[in-house]
Amino acid sequence: MWLTTAVLQESVFRTANLSAGDRFEAWSQRLGHTHAPMRLTSDRTADYRGHQRLIGLGDVTVWPATFDPLAFHRTPKLVRQSDPEVYHLSLLLRGEGAASWGRQQAAYGINDFHTNSSSRSYDIVTGSEPVTILGVEIPRALVALPERRADQVIGRRISGREGVGALLGQFLVQLASDTSSYQPSDAPRLGTVVADLVTAVFAHAVDADPLLPPETHGRTLTLRIKAFIHRHLGDHELTPAGIAAAHHISRSYLYRLFQAEGVTVASYIRDQRLRSAHRDLIDPALRAMPVHAVAARWGFPRPAEFTRAFRTAYGLPPSELRRQAVSEHRRAQAADRGLSAE
Repeated sequence: MWLTTAVLQESVFRTANLSAGDRFEAWSQRLGHTHAPMRLTSDRTADYRGHQRLIGLGDVTVWPATFDPLAFHRTPKLVRQSDPEVYHLSLLLRGEGAASWGRQQAAYGINDFHTNSSSRSYDIVTGSEPVTILGVEIPRALVALPERRADQVIGRRISGREGVGALLGQFLVQLASDTSSYQPSDAPRLGTVVADLVTAVFAHAVDADPLLPPETHGRTLTLRIKAFIHRHLGDHELTPAGIAAAHHISRSYLYRLFQAEGVTVASYIRDQRLRSAHRDLIDPALRAMPVHAVAARWGFPRPAEFTRAFRTAYGLPPSELRRQAVSEHRRAQAADRGLSAE
């Protein structure tokens, strides 16, 4: 039921690991601890299916989850009994939902952000099919806006398809897709990035950008640039000059932004290319792709240069990593066949 990674602090909860009669109660308790105490109801209580990962980023928590239809009720009494004073955002990736705060109502579709506060009572209901969300719990104190301004965002539907909302959504999706490359020391820094992006999203929603501290603008621009770099990693002509021009800034300002991150622009591009190549080399579905083709796919047109950089980064040549990955995959398949035979 629980797993904790050796990198970021992460736990996994699956109702499928419990007996059918215990699943809904366990899921209710899990979400009560994740956000705040709530009364949950569902027409699937006899055999409830839910899966949640809890990723700790210092004071911020990110939780990808998929679960059966559900209604959430946080009553005024529950607010008075326990209020962790957090804002909640959830990016809807599959399904649909709606929420109400008295007379205020909102409906949510794919790639919409739902915003909420543990300090307010509410009712939320999902559709008739399972939903998949990316949830964020962030202390109110970490949102760098006056509280009365930040509270104006609660209940609004914020698009995760464009603007600052898309930046936050893309960051969360990328973070949740693979946490294995991060170290425990990265957690508070990643939490700061999430807090800054949430602040930017809230500020944009209430048109309060002048209230943002200058460093938040810099971090938001840096994340926008990093997203641009990720989209163009396979471009052999990706250069600091081109990146700066695409974002209407000088190269010197671009260098300063990355200097604040403790890296150079060139090293960031190289590291992301190597990380992407590493992921492809251990992917069983891509083992027929030649190593030089993987290298070219991620911006390394010269195989020898790729091999040297890869060996420096990972301590072994790319061909050896692939050989090890193929062997491990075959052993895992053999073990699975053995278990099936039993």
